[in-house]
Amino acid sequence: MNRDSVSWRGYIPAMTTPFSRSGELDVEALRKHVDWLLGQGMHGLVVAGTQGEWFTLNLEEKAVLLAEVAGRVQGRIPLIAGCSGYTLADVLAQVELAEKAGFDGILLTPPPYMVPSESDILAFYRSVDAAIRMPICVYNWPPGTHVDMSPDLLVALAQLKQVVAIKNSTSDLRRFLDVFFRLRREVRVFGIPMNETGATLVKQHDADGTMGAGAVLGHEQPDFFNELWAGNEARALEYAARDYTIMKSWFNPDLTGKFGSSQAIFKEALNQQGLHGGFPRLPLQPLDAEGASQIRTTLVALGRTVQD
Repeated sequence: MNRDSVSWRGYIPAMTTPFSRSGELDVEALRKHVDWLLGQGMHGLVVAGTQGEWFTLNLEEKAVLLAEVAGRVQGRIPLIAGCSGYTLADVLAQVELAEKAGFDGILLTPPPYMVPSESDILAFYRSVDAAIRMPICVYNWPPGTHVDMSPDLLVALAQLKQVVAIKNSTSDLRRFLDVFFRLRREVRVFGIPMNETGATLVKQHDADGTMGAGAVLGHEQPDFFNELWAGNEARALEYAARDYTIMKSWFNPDLTGKFGSSQAIFKEALNQQGLHGGFPRLPLQPLDAEGASQIRTTLVALGRTVQD
């Protein structure tokens, strides 16, 4: 496999997983949320990724989540399942669920918490690669794994048979660009910033897109890419400025939340717009009143309709 084995491009959000206030998977809210995402023109969906709180889901819940999303989407856009885990067995059990549900590929971080070496990480991905037949998107996520995979390691991972893409969520722009220019002809590289730099990469180098978080601005986020593809750079940059506003207002430079977890932030932003974000699941907590007020202030400044 290589980058041409999949059609992934544009804005592919890591969607939130709606839970009830008491912590159960809210299937009805999930269905409504997926319908809204489809109606807003997302170019694909990542399910059970970082924003989907994969680390709180057991296998039975994940089976329901993946099946419900796939049944709602019915092949209209690509679906990528987050299959991160601590062991090879954990990952393979999740891959089996994704395959059964009809997903198009998987998203996979290095095992979190343990801070594996680069040699450990390469061996881990090699083991997964040899055991499955689904396309793999390697996910470099330093805030969650405490490892910022080096460009040389990502180049080595790109040579694995099932690897077709890299979601490179490093906060180090130099590292990101190094990987992009070394690998863009071999695998799809996601993480393109929604700003003038990103616009240049799309226009001049046919950059693939970004696996963004939350999709809380609806169609505006995929439309950054739609407008660039249509040659309307000025309009695209207007959407980019709005996306930058929420990132600057709500997140630190290392992509961690300023006043709560990213999951709680995005869910609050969806809920305030009358959408179906739901509640985060323990140990993550909803935003307090001050955090919720900051979300509201930003949304109102952007002209988004918020509930009283």
